[in-house]
Amino acid sequence: MEADEPVFPIASAAELAGMHPQTLRQYDRLGLVVPTRTAGRSRRYSLREVAQLREVQRLSGEGVSLEGIRRVLELENEVVALRERVRRLETALANELLNRPGSRVFASSAQGDVVPLRHGVRAQRRTEVVVWRPRQQADEE
Repeated sequence: MEADEPVFPIASAAELAGMHPQTLRQYDRLGLVVPTRTAGRSRRYSLREVAQLREVQRLSGEGVSLEGIRRVLELENEVVALRERVRRLETALANELLNRPGSRVFASSAQGDVVPLRHGVRAQRRTEVVVWRPRQQADEE
């Protein structure tokens, strides 16, 4: 079952959240936790909304005003939506990169920096000869 799937009628959601159904109706009217409505206009709550109801109860117990709770829930919902959007964008980017193999080529500069190259262009090779000798041998000569 998906966390956002509206499956619980108001009585079940109230029991799961440890609240009275009338409290859930009041929170719906205030816009704190707004459930999905069926074609017959009855409320259906998801697991995420039941968790939000528990959060409302916890914050209310700590003395946070209903307006403060509304703002907290609004920000939490925005974070969830943004995380989902980032996940979708990352997936789209990964798919795009997999579908275009070899379209980006990189090389390393002498300093170790990564340098992008156009497709079909080769990196310039260094042709200097460097002779390395152990220090001990170099000092004896």
